[in-house]
Amino acid sequence: MDWLTGIIPDIPTPFDETGAVDLGAFARLCERQMRAGVSAIVVGETSGEFNTLSWDERETIIRAATEVAGGQARVIAGAGSNSTGQAAAWARRAEAAGADALLSVVPYYNKPMQAGIEAHFRTIADATALPIILHDDPSRTIRGLSDDTLATLSQSPQFIGVKDSTGDLSRPARLRSRVPALFRLLSGNDPTALAFLCSGGDGCISILSNVAPSACRDMLSSYEQGRMPAARQWQQRLSRLAECLAAENPAAVKYVLSLLGLMRPDTRLPLVGLSDQAKAKVADAILEIGENDLTRDERNVSRAISARDLAYSSAPGDIS
Repeated sequence: MDWLTGIIPDIPTPFDETGAVDLGAFARLCERQMRAGVSAIVVGETSGEFNTLSWDERETIIRAATEVAGGQARVIAGAGSNSTGQAAAWARRAEAAGADALLSVVPYYNKPMQAGIEAHFRTIADATALPIILHDDPSRTIRGLSDDTLATLSQSPQFIGVKDSTGDLSRPARLRSRVPALFRLLSGNDPTALAFLCSGGDGCISILSNVAPSACRDMLSSYEQGRMPAARQWQQRLSRLAECLAAENPAAVKYVLSLLGLMRPDTRLPLVGLSDQAKAKVADAILEIGENDLTRDERNVSRAISARDLAYSSAPGDIS
């Protein structure tokens, strides 16, 4: 399970001017992460706007990601639904499309009891041979995955980890003795990723890595090497942008990536582009990181990124 550690990007799904999935832009985003040396990527999940993707579109991006990864990194496919039958069917299709693992969220809207949540995940596991990462995000699902339910599910080797988006930094220490040694505890919150690691976590499924993969890697390396002052310094520099991206995910990350010339900023309704006020906040956050650290992953950045560009960028869709 060494691959399910560190910083794992949650890749957004780019759309072209007609609203269709832009596979060329999607491949560029995946290639950028391969150059940064990630061990895995997540596709078709929260940042990927999975709820507005058709099943055919989901399969298409899994195949595209698998082709780009070429065995260099694992492809984790979002496979969540509040319908257990649909989630199980999607798990089978994701497996057929070439995914290496699944990320499956607690059923949303229905407000199931813990017994129902456990039965939901076990039904999905029965439908596929793929390993499953559980996703606990009560801010989106209303009901959370309790420690007891998580500990019970973790005893099955098919459940290999959890993306914890609860914001509870005491949870890794609380869970570590209750789950198998190889069960991975992954943060779903960039702003507190370092604190999560220090509390016993294994990594982070990250929005921020889409924007600054090398900077995220440097923070992780500093932590792993025991250079905590350097790790904290990186976290401090990245935290403001991380908060902006988390507050308006995926519109904010798409906006910044559009400024890098990597994709259009378009989202699908009911999501819309950033307001001018939100763009200004992103501009201020970018300045705290510095242009060099933001663009050092790029081979062909067509223009410099300045605070003025960010704060007063033209209408969504214009990445010239």
